[in-house]
Amino acid sequence: MSRTLRSTVLAAAAAAALTLSGCAAGTSDDAAPADGEGLGTLKVGALQTPAGDILQHIAETSAAEAGLTIEFVPFTDYNTPNTALVDGSIDANLFQNSTFLETFNEAAGADLVSVGEAYLPSAAYYSDKVSSLDELEDGATIAIPNDPTNEGRALLLLAAEGLIETTDDVVDLSGITANPRDFEFREIENATLPQALPDVDAAFVTISFALPAGLGSDKAILLEGEDSPYYNVLATTPELEDDPRIEKLYELLTSQATADFENETWGGLVVPVVNG
Repeated sequence: MSRTLRSTVLAAAAAAALTLSGCAAGTSDDAAPADGEGLGTLKVGALQTPAGDILQHIAETSAAEAGLTIEFVPFTDYNTPNTALVDGSIDANLFQNSTFLETFNEAAGADLVSVGEAYLPSAAYYSDKVSSLDELEDGATIAIPNDPTNEGRALLLLAAEGLIETTDDVVDLSGITANPRDFEFREIENATLPQALPDVDAAFVTISFALPAGLGSDKAILLEGEDSPYYNVLATTPELEDDPRIEKLYELLTSQATADFENETWGGLVVPVVNG
């Protein structure tokens, strides 16, 4: 994400919104929900992987039974889903952690809220040149995201391994207090990090961009653990926080059925949150 928040929503993304529940196999427009109570339609913005895949699975299974229609609005970057939520183009989004949300609110003067944590999209350091962290040479070039949340996230992961030292609240390179191995860091737009991999020794890539680029655990040299604080949250506006549609979606997102789908689909790269 660039440091400057853009004010416009991707028109093409909104135009390409797909109503997933209504067109799901085995459902019809006039089918009555199992509980006899129709909740209506909820427009949810997200990147395609993994959030869009999770939303599609819910839309085609449990959402229809609950009387909830999920209209998925796809986005391709981290800049626009929050501005879309602020201007009312969507009702909720699923792409960011709470730190990212707080950073956006402070920068944009917004008041978006988190309904709760939904899953951890594990991030990792990947490499085309080495097969383990120990093989990184002194002076190695490491690419990291250039947005305050994920840049700090990338640096903290290296600090946890003892490769660098940082302040507790590190958000960018100025938070590095010791770099004994003289790593050279390149700050790069998050979405383009997979393409930068051939030109660096290692790159920190979040799962939304790693999976579409074919980056799996075989190329990961350092994987984020389940104790990470960067779980993605379902976000919405204060006005919709207690809306029955939002509450139902969060219930479905954190169900055992959804957790089973995430485990079967991504084999641990997406860490579920299960409530109840």
